Amino acid sequence: MIFSLKDLSTLEKQYYLQHVIAPRPICFASTIDKEGTVNLSPFSFFNMFSSNPPIVIFSPSRRVRDNTTKHTLQNVSEVPEVVINIVTYDLVQQTSLASGDYPKGTDEFIKAGFTKEEAAIVTPPMVKESKVKLECKVLEIKSLGAEAGAGNLVICEVLYLHVDNSLLTKEKKFIQTKLELVARLGGEWYCKVSSDNLFIVPKPNVFPGIGIDTLPENIRNSKTLTGNHLGKLATVEKIPDADPAFQNNYLKNINSDFINTPESQLHSLAAKLLDEDKINEAWQCLLLLNSFKKY
Repeated sequence: MIFSLKDLSTLEKQYYLQHVIAPRPICFASTIDKEGTVNLSPFSFFNMFSSNPPIVIFSPSRRVRDNTTKHTLQNVSEVPEVVINIVTYDLVQQTSLASGDYPKGTDEFIKAGFTKEEAAIVTPPMVKESKVKLECKVLEIKSLGAEAGAGNLVICEVLYLHVDNSLLTKEKKFIQTKLELVARLGGEWYCKVSSDNLFIVPKPNVFPGIGIDTLPENIRNSKTLTGNHLGKLATVEKIPDADPAFQNNYLKNINSDFINTPESQLHSLAAKLLDEDKINEAWQCLLLLNSFKKY
């Protein structure tokens, strides 16, 4: 189906876009007004946009039902500071509870069972239970409209970053598998980042990969290898040379049935190796086809 956004209601636009533009990290924002009243609320319209200067942006949208603004937006307008507490799986239910539409003056720290912790430089308190906290000053608030559902970009500069020691190696590098982040999807759906669903995609930072367009035709048009498989094969700087030791070891272990269908068999084996991130071995399998052509 094709949807014309101008023909959809605000709720429909929100419904479809939030399902497909996901997962979205969660900004769990603690703010304070000029009277000193603290507010704590999560926002999934949030991300990092610059490292120098270190800029993050979140957006407290105008409420769709009545076009009112949220206390967080009012607070950062009065006191341009915020602590962004990163949400991990162990905090997700309490974080959701803090999103309730409580009357102004309600302390969501108490409602959601969190502990206030003094920040190093900004006025709003941090969530002690959060393993990562960003102390920020608000540089600008950019309204995207006055209609219900319109966003308000809160542009923040990160001043201090607090990271729990359990998440770092002795060399102060992140242990990604220990940071069980949570992200928002559409409706009531969330997702959890855990060790069983993490994977690495090598980046061609030093040199560009050869590209799928330069792969041999029989590989590029394979009925077995997927786009992800081809993408991995195409990250190499050049197509490698055949390794005689690999070929000899492989050829002596094959049977006659294999020889009758070498391409499909080798493509299947290459796919398995690529799923295990053994790119060089997969290439050696595919290069074996040249040996079979000489039979």
